[in-house]
Amino acid sequence: MKKYMLLTAVICCCINTTLAQSGNDTTAIAQITKTLTDYIEGSTNGQPNRLKTAFHPDLKLYYVKDGALKIWSGKEYIEDTKEGQPTGETGKIIAIDYENDIAVAKVQISNPKNTIPYVDYFMLMKLKNQWTIIHKMFTKRVN
Repeated sequence: MKKYMLLTAVICCCINTTLAQSGNDTTAIAQITKTLTDYIEGSTNGQPNRLKTAFHPDLKLYYVKDGALKIWSGKEYIEDTKEGQPTGETGKIIAIDYENDIAVAKVQISNPKNTIPYVDYFMLMKLKNQWTIIHKMFTKRVN
């Protein structure tokens, strides 16, 4: 019964978010999707220039290792992406929520060599008419 109630609550939240945004400019979702796609394809296909397009220059990546907060600069992340060297991973956008010029998004990155995918949460802002990822947090999905 608890699972049914939780599922109902999640569905209602999704419907409410969709209805709340349906009156807004639908091109915002397309623009945010393009930025997230630049991130996904830049990372997985070995295209650092696409990452530069998606990331704000001051972007930081946050994760937990051995119970401690770790911070990785976006610049180092881009430098670790080798041109023309795909990782074999695939990505998909799970969720996007936005209001005016800010957004949050969730992306899943899967690697066929690992059964546990990564989950990325992003903060984005619309700066100079372009959606830009300003921060990223990531973790492995818990099964």
